[in-house]
Amino acid sequence: MMPSMFLGTFFYLFLFLSFATSSESKFVFNGFSGAKLGLDGDALVASNGLLSLTSRTSLVKGHAFHQTPLNFKSPVGRPLSFSTTFACAISGQYNYDISAHGMAFLISPTTNFSTALSAQFLGLFNSENSGNSTNRILAVELDTLQNPEFQDIDDNHVGIDVNGLRSVASRTAGYYHDSNGGFRNLTLHSGQPMQVWVDFDGEAMQLNVTMAPLQIPKPSRPLLSRTLNLSSVMLDSMYVGFSSATGSSSPTSHYILGWSFTMNGEADPLDYAKLPQLPLLTVPHSGISKSLAILLPFVICSFLLLVVATLVFLIRRAKYAELLEDWEREYATHRFPYRDLFRATRGFDVKQLIGVGGFGSVYRGVLPPSKREVAVKRVSHDSGSQGMKEFVAEIVSIGRLRHPNIAQLLGYCRRRGELLLIYDFMPNSSLDKYLYDHSGPSLDWARRFGIIKGVASALVYLHEEWEKVVIHRDIKASNVLLDGEWNAKLGDFGLARSCQHGIDPRSTRIIGTIGYLAPELSRTGRSSTMTDVFAFGAFLLEVACGRRPLVLEAQGEKLVLVDWVLENWKEGTVLATMDPRLAEECSSAVEIEMVLTLGLLCSHPVPEARPSMRQVTQFLDGDEALPELSAAYMSYSYPSLIQNKAIYGDYGMSL
Repeated sequence: MMPSMFLGTFFYLFLFLSFATSSESKFVFNGFSGAKLGLDGDALVASNGLLSLTSRTSLVKGHAFHQTPLNFKSPVGRPLSFSTTFACAISGQYNYDISAHGMAFLISPTTNFSTALSAQFLGLFNSENSGNSTNRILAVELDTLQNPEFQDIDDNHVGIDVNGLRSVASRTAGYYHDSNGGFRNLTLHSGQPMQVWVDFDGEAMQLNVTMAPLQIPKPSRPLLSRTLNLSSVMLDSMYVGFSSATGSSSPTSHYILGWSFTMNGEADPLDYAKLPQLPLLTVPHSGISKSLAILLPFVICSFLLLVVATLVFLIRRAKYAELLEDWEREYATHRFPYRDLFRATRGFDVKQLIGVGGFGSVYRGVLPPSKREVAVKRVSHDSGSQGMKEFVAEIVSIGRLRHPNIAQLLGYCRRRGELLLIYDFMPNSSLDKYLYDHSGPSLDWARRFGIIKGVASALVYLHEEWEKVVIHRDIKASNVLLDGEWNAKLGDFGLARSCQHGIDPRSTRIIGTIGYLAPELSRTGRSSTMTDVFAFGAFLLEVACGRRPLVLEAQGEKLVLVDWVLENWKEGTVLATMDPRLAEECSSAVEIEMVLTLGLLCSHPVPEARPSMRQVTQFLDGDEALPELSAAYMSYSYPSLIQNKAIYGDYGMSL
C-alpha cells in the first residue's frame, strides 16, 4: 500500500505544480490593445488601449472578462492562492460632490450577467438573487453610493462581497502611508487614477485588499483583511474580470488602465509608462517661452472668469427648465413646476430616496409653501415619442380618481428625457416591506385582511364604478401603500389604461410583473379586468403566505406559489402554506383558509372561471359563500402556463 500511496500523492503534487506554472494562470495587460477580453454591455477598448466599462450613460452596465477560465481549486479541493492588481479611475459627469455608482473586480463561474441590474446592483445581481449561495461569486467593490438596503457604511467605500452586495467586510476608501502609518482618504469618483491589490492566501484562507494613488508603491498594511473560507465559492473553472453600472442621477465613466493577475504567486507589477491616458488629462508642455509663461495665467484667468459668468447665467436659466409642448397647455392645472419638485426633494438628494423600481427612483419631498408631503417618481422616457401625448392624457385622466383606497396621483412634470409623477406620501411605506423583511415588524392577520379588503374595494371602483373602466395592470404588494392608519392605498398607475365601459382596451403589449401575469396574455397580449383579477389572486396568496409569487429555491429551482398552494389544497393541508408568523392566530384560521381558496379561484387559468371583483368583495364580506374549486381546475398544470421570464423580462411598458 505504501508505494501506491506515495505514487498517488506524487501524481497530485505533479498536477498541482503543473497548474501553478501554467501560462494560463498568469497575465499582465499594460493597456488592453489586442488583449483577449470578453466584453458586453457598455464596455469597450479605446484606440489607445484604455478599457472603458461604462461611458457616462444612464442606467447601463458593462463587463470585461479574461477570455480563458482559470482553475481556482487544488486537486484536493482547497481554494488556490491568487494575486491581482489593477489601475482604475471613476469619473462622474458633473463634479466630485455628486455620488454615482461604482465598479467591482470579481471571480465568477459565468460571464453571463444578462439578468443583473444596473445602478446599485453594479451589474452583478438583481433583487431576487443577491445573497444566494448558488451565485458562487467573489467580488471586491469600489462603491460610490450608500445603499441602506445593503447596509453600506458610506458613499465612498471598498467592500468584500461573497454571493451578494451586503459586504462581509468594508472600509472607507483610503490607504495607510508607510512613512508614518497614518490613514489617508481617497475619493473613489474623483476621476484620478488609483491602484488596487487583491491577494488571497489559500493556506491561511486570508483575503487582503490594498489601494493607493497610482505610482505610489503598494502600502505594507492592507486596507481590508478578512479570513474567508472560499471552498464553497470557488470551482475548478472560474472567470476573472470587472463589472460596473451607472444609475439615473449621475452618469459615470469607469476605466481600467492596466491589469496583472497570477495564480499561486504575486502579481507582476504594472509598467506605469505603458498605461494609456485617461480622457481630458492635461499633458504638461516643455519649451514654453518665459514671456508666454507670464502672460498665459492672466489670459487663462480672464477667459475663465468670462466662461464662469456665462455659465452662471445659463445654469440659473436652465436649472429649472422644463419640457413643455403646445399640446400640454390643456393640462396646465395638472403640471407641477420643476422648481418646486427640485426644492421639495432637496435637489433629489440621495438621502430623500425611498425606493428604486423597474421604472425609476422615488423620492420623498415636502412641497413649498403648502408643506404637503409627497412622493416624486422619476421615470426616463423618450421625449420625442408620439405616444407621450396619449400617456400624459391617461395620467391626467387617472389623476381624477377619488377613492379612499387609491393613492392620489396629484400630477406630473416633464423635462427632456425625464417624466416626474407626483403622489401623496405614505408614511408606512409599501406592503411588501412587512411581508418579506423578516428582520423588521410584521402585520397580524386582522391588518392583512383589512388591507386585502381595501385593495379589493379599490379594484371594484376602477372596474365598475368610475366613469371609465380602469385596468391597473400591475397589482402586487410593492404597489400597495400604507398610510399612517395602516389603510391600504393602491398606487403606481404608470402602467394603467382606461377605456369606455363595454369597450376593450387597445393595447396589445404584454405589461406587468412576472408572477402576476395571467396566462392568456401570452396568447392575446390584451389586458382586461380579468387579468387584474388574476393578479389580485396572486396578491391574495402573497399576503396570506408571506411569499413572492415566484421564489428561487436554494437548489436553483423556481417555486410557483399558486402551484404550491394548489397542491396543498388538494391534500387538505392548505393552511400549511400560510405565513408562519400567523401560526398563533388560530381564531383566524377559517378566514385565512377562505383567502387562500379565493386566491386559487382568482388565479384560475381560464378567465371566464374567475370571479369579478364585485363578487370577490361579496366573498370577503361574507355576503356570498365561496364556491368550490372545479375539478377542471384541479387538472391544469400551472407550471406550463406560467409566464416565461426569458421572453417577457421583469417589466414591460407601453406608452
